[in-house]
Amino acid sequence: MAIIITDECINCDACVSECPNNAIYEPDQKWAYSDETSLNGVVTTPYGVEVDADRENEPISDEFYFIVSDKCTECKGFHDEPQCASVCPVDCCIPDVNHVETETFLLQKKAWLHGE
Repeated sequence: MAIIITDECINCDACVSECPNNAIYEPDQKWAYSDETSLNGVVTTPYGVEVDADRENEPISDEFYFIVSDKCTECKGFHDEPQCASVCPVDCCIPDVNHVETETFLLQKKAWLHGE
């Protein structure tokens, strides 16, 4: 399951540097799959969708920090718990019930993002 940032976010920036997948972005910031990952060019996501990893995508939020669910692995393979949630001073980094994924899938996504 991916993590989401709720509208209770105070935009403190504590979570951004903690994310090993660079899945967290500032409000109104464009994002790409290739941002601080090993991906580049046209790739097939673990979901079976072909994407241009270098293409800048539109921001998911223009008010609050946001997490790109396709890049979120809940820190599996890096840490015992999601680091964004552990450092958030207002507890607004919570599980996204709309993106439930198994630990096996999250580890596959980690390997895809980092070329393992």
